[in-house]
Amino acid sequence: MKKINIFCFGFGQVAKNFIKKINFENINVNLTVTTREKSMKKKFDNINYYNYQFSEDNFDVNLIDSLKKSDHILVSIPPVNGVDIVLKKFHSYIEKNNTKWITYLSATSIYGDHKGKWVNESSKADPKFQNGIDRLKAEKSWMKLSNIKNLPIQIFRLSGIYSNERNILLRLKSGKAKIINKKNHCFSRIHVEDIATLLFKSLKIFKTKEVYNISDDRPAPSEEVALYGIKLLGISKPKSVQIGDLENGMLKNFYLESKKVSNQKMKTFFNYKLKFPTYVEGLNYINNNFI
Repeated sequence: MKKINIFCFGFGQVAKNFIKKINFENINVNLTVTTREKSMKKKFDNINYYNYQFSEDNFDVNLIDSLKKSDHILVSIPPVNGVDIVLKKFHSYIEKNNTKWITYLSATSIYGDHKGKWVNESSKADPKFQNGIDRLKAEKSWMKLSNIKNLPIQIFRLSGIYSNERNILLRLKSGKAKIINKKNHCFSRIHVEDIATLLFKSLKIFKTKEVYNISDDRPAPSEEVALYGIKLLGISKPKSVQIGDLENGMLKNFYLESKKVSNQKMKTFFNYKLKFPTYVEGLNYINNNFI
């Protein structure tokens, strides 16, 4: 792989870490991205690229030419008001170009509540809250496009993402972390560097129309993770908060669902050993290098 033309719909922490991984592997990349910011030439990780403005209301029409030339497309923009705005605006262009690789970043919220039991890619998707419902609808739309137009599309269902810049340790230090009082609540998480590496591996190891759970090996209650962070930092435990006292609706809904997400398919297909197999390795690394 000598050079790739990659178009990123959305340029958040997952997309940025993916590009950093590509650059680290000395692959020449021609990069175009979209954000809500005004269109301009920019630089990231010593890569000169163009950022085009794109929102649910409008977009810079000049991005279409770059999209037509792309051979790899990463979609990390979530649905807006129940609509996948990437498909709504650009499906006719995506289905006509010679794309080799399309990845849609979804979320494990599509599974809904499984009472703390394990779920895998074959488990029933039964979301009750709007974010999961919208994600599942978007997944089906991308798969439908793949089936009709024979496009190379894979879906990554991401568990709760943490990173060196966004994590429980920084929230604890800033006093913004909350210990939610919810018994038997369990969820899965994944460090952004592992997501980026898996995306990179999928550039060569790819099977169209496949779905993968992207999570680490140890689902755990958020309180367990927070208590480990408190131990690392040597600080006092914040006061516990009742679910009913949460003002953030999405956060409240999150704690009303519980599941453990299996990553077996991911590890087997990509023959991948996680850099951060659990929150212990992840938080230790962050504490030793970034806190």
